Formats: sequence, C-alpha cells, structure tokens
Amino acid sequence: MKNIIKSLIVIGAFALTSCESNLDKINENPNDQATIDPKSLLTYVSQSAFQVNGDNMYASRMMIGIDGENVYQYMKWNDSSFEVYSNGLLNTVKMMQEAERINNKNYIAIGKFFRAYYFFNLSLKSGSIPYSEAVKGESGITQPKYDSQEAVMSGILTELKEANDLINSNDKIEGDIIYQGDATKWKKLINSFRLKILITLSKKTTVGNYNIATEFASIAGSQPLMSSITDNGELKFADAADSRYTMFNNSGYGSSLYMADYFINFFKNRQDPRLFTFAAQTTAAKEAGKPITDFTGYNGGNPVSPYSDNAALVAAKNISKINDRFYKDPTNEPSSVLSYSELEFILAEATARGWISGSAKTHYDNGIKASFSFYQTYVKNPNLYFSGFNVNNYLATPLVAYDNSASLSSQLERIMTQKYMTMFHQSQWTSYYDYLRTGYPNYPLQTGVAAPLRFRYPQSEYNYNSVNLKAALANQYGGTDNINSKPWWLQ
Repeated sequence: MKNIIKSLIVIGAFALTSCESNLDKINENPNDQATIDPKSLLTYVSQSAFQVNGDNMYASRMMIGIDGENVYQYMKWNDSSFEVYSNGLLNTVKMMQEAERINNKNYIAIGKFFRAYYFFNLSLKSGSIPYSEAVKGESGITQPKYDSQEAVMSGILTELKEANDLINSNDKIEGDIIYQGDATKWKKLINSFRLKILITLSKKTTVGNYNIATEFASIAGSQPLMSSITDNGELKFADAADSRYTMFNNSGYGSSLYMADYFINFFKNRQDPRLFTFAAQTTAAKEAGKPITDFTGYNGGNPVSPYSDNAALVAAKNISKINDRFYKDPTNEPSSVLSYSELEFILAEATARGWISGSAKTHYDNGIKASFSFYQTYVKNPNLYFSGFNVNNYLATPLVAYDNSASLSSQLERIMTQKYMTMFHQSQWTSYYDYLRTGYPNYPLQTGVAAPLRFRYPQSEYNYNSVNLKAALANQYGGTDNINSKPWWLQ
C-alpha cells in the first residue's frame, strides 16, 4: 500500500486539545518515534476513530440532499478508502509497541480493540483486505497480501479475546478521552464489541474455529458487558479547537441537507418525540406558529425522488431540515461506535434467534429506554421535547409493543426498526449493514437500482498492490470489483 510505511501521522495529534482540556505535555521531540508516549497516541486514535460518519445517513434513508445527486442517497457509490491503514492503524500499532516498551498491558489491550474496530469496518466495506501482513512496513512488507473476510473476522475475534484477558486494574491509562482511564469500562466495550461482530455474522454458522451462536452465548453469559448509557463507547465533544462536534459549522448541513420522509415517518407514526431532537419544523409550520411538539409540523423528502423534486418541497416550505444543533452546537451529543442501547438490541436479536436464553422483549425494551435516556441526557433543554412523555406507555403502543411469541421475522422487524431509530448520526454504518443482512427496515429504492453490498477497492491499491488485489478479487468475486458482488458475510 502506498502509505503503509510513511512516518507516523501524529504531528497533528499533538496539537489537539482533549475533550477534558487537560492533556499532559507531550515529549520534547514529537517526531522521534522512539520517544512517543502511548497516552498521546491513544488520544489521537480515539479522537479520530469515534467521529461521526454522515454518509451513512443518506444510504440509510435518514437524510437527503437537494443541491445535487448524492452518490450515497442514490446508491451509486464506487471506491472505498484505505487511508485508515496509514493513519489510524499505523498509530494504533505504534501505541501498542510503545506500550510493550513501558510494559503497560492496558494500552496493548485497547490497541487490540482499535485494530479489531478498524479491520472490522474495512472488511465490511470491501470484503477481503490486508490483515495478517498489514501495517508491517517496518518489517519490509510494503505490498501486503489480502486475507479472506472469514480470516479477518476470526482474527479480530481472537484479538478481542486477548484484549479482554489483558485489560487490568493495575496499569494506568492516561490520555483516555473515552473512559478517563477506567479499565473496567474498556473491558465492557471490548466484550460488547465481540457480540456486535458475532451478530453481524448472523447469516453464517461458523467463522474460523468459532461457532457463532456458541461463542456469543459464552461471552454474554460470562463476561462483563455494558449495563447503562454511562458505559457507552462514545466520544464527548468540547468547545475547544479540534474537539468540537464533527459537523459543527458544516456549511452543507446548514444549507442543503433535509430529512428523508422514510425516517421521519417512523417517528410520526409512533408519536415518538425523539423526532423533535433530529428534525426542524417545516418553514410553513414555523410561520403558522405550531408548537415544536406538533408532529404535523414535520415532513421529509422522498430519498428516491430526483433531487429537484425535493428542492420543490423547500420552495413550498413543506420539508424539514435537520435540527440545527447538528451544525450549530459545538458539543451537541456524543458520537458512539457502540452504545448500551445498541448492545441491548443485539442481545434482543440473539435471544429471538435462540442463541441465548431469556426474554427478547426485556432487551428490546431496555434498548428503547436507553435511547430515550441518551437524548434526555445530552440534548439541550430536553423538556422542550419530552415533557409529559412516558416511555412505559410508549412501549405498550401497537407499533412498538414486543411479542416474544411472534415469528422470528416479526421479532426481527421490531428489533431492527427500533435499532434503526436510535442511529441518527450514531454508530456509523451499522444501520446499513443491519439492513443488508436482515432486510429490515425495508429501505425504499429506485426502480432498477439495487442496494450496494460493498464498496470497490481504492484506486491506490490498483496502483501499488495490484498483484495481491487481483488475487483477492479472483478468490472472492470472480475477478470483478463490483458494488453488487456479494461478500462472504452476506452469503
């Protein structure tokens, strides 16, 4: 890979202000790789990995654009990016090396988590990827081979098991902007992420030497997991340079991004007040003086219609922009890669599938309650939106109530619908991958346009690692790099 043996990209990291605004002073020479403190690398890797990825909001039918054809909205994307190899992964590996030097097992364990996180997302995007030989430029491997998707998923599950075994209460964790040095919370995130990987592989029975259902049950029954929103794997933002909310001051968010009717209607149909935290009233509703909590004051555009049709809704004052907090509030809400709410939906699905015992309804209800708790905690002036709301009454309404005795498909539809409703600007591409593997919720698509199953490999790989890339394409997709080719995890 072109950038795999570049010098560490950490100079920018040394300038950023942590969300706690109290980063310790770094070493005198930040360019001397031999003296980099792992705490500085942990801050940088965390700050980078936990950012919001807004592209999924188009693909998942939550947002639309009206100033041109967005490739994600119209399901016409092409190349992925391997930039994370020369940024996030390179810095993660360096953090682990420095941790070994100072004999700190916790930085190694957290490094294994970030490796798993990065490789998981890279593989879901494209399929086979460089894994076993990746990020080994110092060893002379500048054109790493591609490992099968099954080998990658099996490998990262093993790395996370090792991370769980390594994490301890003795080795200090400094520079931690996620959990402020709390090893117990990192352990919960590590084990919860193991479950996320396994549920993502729900179409498979085994991965490597792991039986998916058996491994899931073993982890869920014996390891510490997230138990409240205080355990969320999330980045909190601060009103300081390089620490503000990802979309803060984003001009596109303020001028041309609107809500999709597909997403809005889930909330309107259920009289769900979380809508008011995501969307703004239509201009017509504002001018008519409708209360913020009047559901008739919200409307979206059709994500499969031509963008000019949705622009006409703007002219008619009958479409909702996204809530301006997403681009005007420098701290807004934390950004999660895995939340307690998501974990409860994962456990609900596993229960419905018979992987673990218990009540799927209990986990499902817990996931919904945790989502409301999140927004009531982090949205400014929550009483504007949630005054008089009772979550238990909500759970009993016809479109929300869960039935443990329903068919598996009916249970999955309830679970995936509510899980989807928690993921506006959260958990990156999870909602789209859930759709690909379960079919829920049932996204609207343009006639003749299928939902892409993957991204193409980046052009840089064709330029600099073509022999290994072509071998991987031949092994997976008959030599064709197509967005509609089905990867292993969906077969």
